[in-house]
Amino acid sequence: MTDPVRVLVVDDQLIVREGLVALLNLAEGIDVVGDAADGQQALDLLATTTCDVVLMDLRMPGLDGVAATERITRDHPDIAVLVLTTYADDTSISSALAAGARGYLTKDAGRAEIAAAIRSAAAGQSTFDAAVTQRLVAALVDAPAGRVAAPDRDGLTAREREVLGLIADGLSNGEIAERLFIGQTTVKTHINNAFAKIGAASRADAVRYAIHAGLHG
Repeated sequence: MTDPVRVLVVDDQLIVREGLVALLNLAEGIDVVGDAADGQQALDLLATTTCDVVLMDLRMPGLDGVAATERITRDHPDIAVLVLTTYADDTSISSALAAGARGYLTKDAGRAEIAAAIRSAAAGQSTFDAAVTQRLVAALVDAPAGRVAAPDRDGLTAREREVLGLIADGLSNGEIAERLFIGQTTVKTHINNAFAKIGAASRADAVRYAIHAGLHG
């Protein structure tokens, strides 16, 4: 039997925090090990609490979510931070990802989507909801290709290109598996191989590459 994913919930609004704890405690395979009202409380709890994923709000008094994410990813590299916030503006998204957040959801997400994103984060995968993916696409469409490989010499297979295109469309690993009628393990293998070939370190890198290679949409 697989061990449950241990989650710390961080949100300054009590009713939201309590609601998230209650909802996640109903989700299979997830164990809420604590909750905090701000970034500093989260860091204090992590000093004594074993955790796999921190579900992090961004705008909080004191130590905000971006600063807390940076501290957590630096001091606890084995813990994934998944942002859950009201805001999906470019500054919030880019700041959170630069701080090391593994995924980014808005509070329009439902329990099943949040639970799936938590499991993905614990497994080392990034998850962005549709609104965030659209912002990433808009922000990156005119950006330079950076350090990723050039499309004409990337060595990608047809299936790997297809998977990258679906990532850029905002699909999760599970949704890609359903779309292509393959298993999630196979999807993950294609993603790992593609990331290695194009030099991508994150899903955001993959989105940027897919756009410049004409694989998106």
